[in-house]
Amino acid sequence: MAEDFKDPRDVDWHPRRRLRFVGHADAEKRLLLAAQSEKLHHAWLLTGPRGIGKATLAYRFARYLSQPRAERRSASLDVEPESTTARLLAAGAHPNIHVLERKVDTRNKRLKTEIAVDDARLAIEFISRTSATGGWRVIIVDSADDLNTASANALLKVIEEPPDRSIFLLLCHRPGSLMRTIRSRCLRLALDPLDAPSTLRVLQDLPSEAVGADHGALAQATDLARGSPGRALDLIGSKGAAVFADFRSRSKLSPATCVEIAAALGGRASAEDVAIFMELLTGWLAEQARAAGLANRGVALAEAHDDIVYSLRQADALNLERRQTVTDALMRIDEALKAS
Repeated sequence: MAEDFKDPRDVDWHPRRRLRFVGHADAEKRLLLAAQSEKLHHAWLLTGPRGIGKATLAYRFARYLSQPRAERRSASLDVEPESTTARLLAAGAHPNIHVLERKVDTRNKRLKTEIAVDDARLAIEFISRTSATGGWRVIIVDSADDLNTASANALLKVIEEPPDRSIFLLLCHRPGSLMRTIRSRCLRLALDPLDAPSTLRVLQDLPSEAVGADHGALAQATDLARGSPGRALDLIGSKGAAVFADFRSRSKLSPATCVEIAAALGGRASAEDVAIFMELLTGWLAEQARAAGLANRGVALAEAHDDIVYSLRQADALNLERRQTVTDALMRIDEALKAS
């Protein structure tokens, strides 16, 4: 039954409930000026890595547009926390704001892997109705990466011929993979990862239920998250993140340490822990290769990176033993470091 599955997005710190906004001042100013103009473009593509604040900004803008014009502030997208608009949006019940996202697969008790075309059609039906208050109607697509061909084509049709006073806010982590015709209809608003102090400030503003009480773990997650508070939340308390921090702290590798590190991801470590470790490891390796440039070291590390990424795909396809996959990856890095 659907009630047996808790949607992981249904948390008190969901972006629709976040009134405080950190960073991305230029992006916010651009949206503010657009809202204050008489020619607000109807479709915006908010791009950038996952977890950096795109959804929070989209909800913030939707909340601002849904305020009566007389109540809108001139210097920011802030609204009064106790306003009707803020309370309705926090409850997911605002009549003029619709979120197009992956739905719950009630049979398998998980989120669906794609945004279905039927859900896109419901969003189109919503945007085609006249606003009850005469204001803007807003669709937030979270995220456009999850659209399949059918749902993307359905959405494209209404973006090409939008109803009056309708706004589309599409969040996209990998804009290169989005349908070109959709990209061409949108104004692109690119968001960059936050700096470390801003990332930490976002996390410190969240309830302890989200981030825990371990300040050391919070600092470590901030360090590893590369400017993504959302990613930091995934890393807090993660065994994969802790094992990667141990790997990064070592001055050198050896066959014995490779086996030791991999062993830490055996036993009770979950597949998610291993995935987090390998994501952090390949990201670190890519950074090391870029920093070394075209020198022998850079070439060797870049080749090791490509080999490991390929091996990971093979391991996933063949369901290979995860500890051995980690060991092989670390051995390959050790080999590249010695060769350079």
